[in-house]
Amino acid sequence: MTAIPGFTGDANPYGGGDPYADYRTADFPFTQYANLADRRLGAGVIAANDEFFAQRENLLVPERAEFDPEHFGHKGKIMDGWETRRRRGASAEHPWPTAEDHDWALVRLGAPGVVRGIVVDTAHFRGNYPQAVSVEGTCVPGSPSPEELLGDDVKWTTLVPRTPVGGHAANGFPVAVEQRFTHLRVNQHPDGGIARLRVHGEVVPDPVWLDVLGTFDVVALENGGQVEDASDLFYSPATNTIQPGRSRKMDDGWETRRRRDRGHDWIRYRLAAQSRIRALEIDTAYLKGNSAGWASVSVRDGEDGEWREVLPRTRLQPDTNHRFVLPAPAVGTHARVDIFPDGGISRLRLFGSLTEDGARRLAARHQELGG
Repeated sequence: MTAIPGFTGDANPYGGGDPYADYRTADFPFTQYANLADRRLGAGVIAANDEFFAQRENLLVPERAEFDPEHFGHKGKIMDGWETRRRRGASAEHPWPTAEDHDWALVRLGAPGVVRGIVVDTAHFRGNYPQAVSVEGTCVPGSPSPEELLGDDVKWTTLVPRTPVGGHAANGFPVAVEQRFTHLRVNQHPDGGIARLRVHGEVVPDPVWLDVLGTFDVVALENGGQVEDASDLFYSPATNTIQPGRSRKMDDGWETRRRRDRGHDWIRYRLAAQSRIRALEIDTAYLKGNSAGWASVSVRDGEDGEWREVLPRTRLQPDTNHRFVLPAPAVGTHARVDIFPDGGISRLRLFGSLTEDGARRLAARHQELGG
């Protein structure tokens, strides 16, 4: 496994031009997983001990942080991130913060799950970033308040130990804790600013909730569905196709580059668990001149099962939600959508219910992970 690079120290002061020209980043292997702290899933920064210079909610903005060198307010430079005031010591003789001093923010994950990696992005915080960061996680059912999460009876597990970070950099941390988490506590030592937070992992849904629902979207990200692979990710991630809600603009779906051969593009999914699929939707919302021409859907039961076509190759219309009722329920653990020859779709929905074996396996994993 390739070592994940670490960044420490100040970046150079902004000297004009493209502010991202000297931004330090790397390809992190865990970014193949969905962002559990995505606002579209319902994530939120529910509390912070200090947000004097910049609001905590900026941490989860989906777009990259922007920088305007002329943007100042009554409190100082306005930054696109979460920034706290400078900490001070107890007296003139001891003006420095103690080793234990730190600022924190509580993050509710949009979908509870196993965290595989975290990116603490300090973009544009060149000399005002934290010296180090740490991240903890907990699993608390329901909708706990910040006061409840900070109670003495809540157990927090270290996901990222206190680690030095660099300014104006994407600081990536792999996580190897096989446990289900609902909330994170992000700490910056002793103070400073963080532009963005990304929490990559696998959704682990509540089996009791899915059982009560009965029929639901068995490939939806929030219900535990996952993109395993795709033929092309040139314009946008395939995970967009299983995000909540309808697409709101063209890049909120999946679009491939233009093919110049006789091939076709595809996405392969893993369902929440073994399911019995009865209906499906293929949505091409906002894809008007670049939607897929045709699509088919296949289902496979088990890692070594044979692919069975449940929707034959069907003509798609641009900017349209297509609904199909299957002539007979299709049982499977995986699905694949093939588009011909290229283009894109915005959403795929597979409506069904868990089989007895699927429900049993999902409940066992949920319990094993401490859910």
